[in-house]
Amino acid sequence: MNDLDRHDVLLLAELQRDSRQTVQQLAAAVGLSSTPCWKRVKELEAAGIIQGYTALVDRERVGLSLCVLAEVNLTRHNEDDVRRFEQAVAAEPAIVSCYATTGQADYVIKVLVPDIKRYESFLHDTMFKLPGVTHVRSSVVLKEVKSESRLPLAVPRGKQPARRARRPAGD
Repeated sequence: MNDLDRHDVLLLAELQRDSRQTVQQLAAAVGLSSTPCWKRVKELEAAGIIQGYTALVDRERVGLSLCVLAEVNLTRHNEDDVRRFEQAVAAEPAIVSCYATTGQADYVIKVLVPDIKRYESFLHDTMFKLPGVTHVRSSVVLKEVKSESRLPLAVPRGKQPARRARRPAGD
């Protein structure tokens, strides 16, 4: 299911906005009846386009006040070291995202911890013990200007009605 039509994209946008809507609410929002709407959602799930549903949690209200973006470099880039590093990162709960990148860093990670003391412990007890890590450059986030989980989906345009040629005034 690679070609998403207008209804699919509208459904995805609505589900990203509020995934707790009923099928009837979704159907009304995207201009479908309930059964076709439900079938489309199930197809999007089966195709892996919808990977799951989750609640958005305010990290500060649950005690994760410090957000750090860290650039990580590895000593070697052989397949075994990279695989072991990536497995270790995936298993570490404080690392909430990790990206293999081009440029000066091999990886950029986002770490959420309660405070700077916990981050220091995280560096010494976790990061510097990960396979192949040679250097970590940390940037403490002072303020989140934008943190969006929704994807910026573009709604495909349907066929536009043929435009009528304008007649000159006075005809």
